[in-house]
Amino acid sequence: MRSGKPIQSFRDLIAWQRARQLAVEVYHECQTIPKRELFTTVMQLRRSSESVSSNIAEGFGLGARPGFLRHLRIARGSLCEAESQREIAIELGLLTPRDGVAELIAETGRLLQGLITSLERSQAPGPTEHPRSSTDH
Repeated sequence: MRSGKPIQSFRDLIAWQRARQLAVEVYHECQTIPKRELFTTVMQLRRSSESVSSNIAEGFGLGARPGFLRHLRIARGSLCEAESQREIAIELGLLTPRDGVAELIAETGRLLQGLITSLERSQAPGPTEHPRSSTDH
């Protein structure tokens, strides 16, 4: 939670904030990839990194815990996909890693897992309860 205020928007979720920051950093990182890789490595790496914050936002917007949890798990999968693609691109010499991106991936993963765990442990909501009412991640 930001500033002790209740979570009103997906933008208030620290996991979403870090995931968005990660997508921006990956975009910057991809600028070093050769143009010949634009429609393969670059596009797939960008899409998977964007998918993390997008799935957090989409799941939050559903307004029900089961859907939110499903999308958080998809976001976690997209994060792993982006991390794997990034590591391959680095190993192939296609990508010059930027400082802090690996740490940002790890932090985003921890935040996502914490949010997932928190929601799994909390009571199931009623039919109209929004997932934001029971978490402060």
